[in-house]
Amino acid sequence: MRLLVTGGCGFIGSNFIRYILEAYPEYKITNLDCLSYAGNLENLSDVARNKNYKFVKGNIKDFKTVSKLIKEADYIINFAAQTHVDRSIKEAKDFVETNINGVFTLLEACRSFEIKLFIQISTDEVYGSAQEGSFIETDPLSPSSPYSASKAAADCLACAYTATYKIPVLVTRCTNNFGPYQYPEKVIPLFITNLLQGKKLPLYGDGLNVRDWIYVYDHVRAIDFLMHKGKSGEIYNISSNNEVANIELTKLMLNKFGLDEAYIEYVEDRPAHDRRYSLDSSKLRALGWKPVYDFSASLNATVDWYKENAKWWKKIKKY
Repeated sequence: MRLLVTGGCGFIGSNFIRYILEAYPEYKITNLDCLSYAGNLENLSDVARNKNYKFVKGNIKDFKTVSKLIKEADYIINFAAQTHVDRSIKEAKDFVETNINGVFTLLEACRSFEIKLFIQISTDEVYGSAQEGSFIETDPLSPSSPYSASKAAADCLACAYTATYKIPVLVTRCTNNFGPYQYPEKVIPLFITNLLQGKKLPLYGDGLNVRDWIYVYDHVRAIDFLMHKGKSGEIYNISSNNEVANIELTKLMLNKFGLDEAYIEYVEDRPAHDRRYSLDSSKLRALGWKPVYDFSASLNATVDWYKENAKWWKKIKKY
């Protein structure tokens, strides 16, 4: 089995590569990454010498490069994306270029070769805010930020290439991830590293925005599962049913460090801040997948990882 993983030096991509190399020692993985600010070769330093792993520095918008690599692949798993909502609000161009044009280039290149499956890694944010209940895969998309709009556009493009050109594409939409190697601009590693530095925790608005948190290892397990048992042309939600309000998450983090609410710094809410994300993953669970990692234990493990790997995050944390 030959896998082309794009964006494999990022948070989820690097955890996926490490997981696959351990679970399937016979699989061969090529990792294409342009090494943007969130792409870090150190994320995979422990597998760099694995005979079945190869790193290629390059951009998914480079048709010549991706064509050469797709020619040698059976499966393509696309993690490559700009993902931080705050950055997309300040500068949307990079999100359009990578998340839409990059996916277009990958799909166009696939038209020239026979692949078994293209997995487009998307997000729960494409559905917008859930006032009540949980979104299913057939619900309409209602993105609120340039980031989520770019991911929604990529999803639609991927599905269109299945319908029009019969490219075998599968789309996954997952809830908020956390775990080791996550860039410290995202809320959980930001809060952990801030507390390790004696800084306060910036909390948007009233802190009542709700997110469903999934440990990154459960997410990569789901992608692995769908790579083998998913169906082309389908969309699958991935969720863990760990919905937590931001204020409660903040208090959890403070409690783990033995600190009180004096460390909370309420800041102006960001524009179009979705109130709640919630996904129904019954479709995926009916196939046999379910999350196995406990939220509290996984959060403790994540705190420990950042404590033990200060050298890693201090190099890249800018604020």
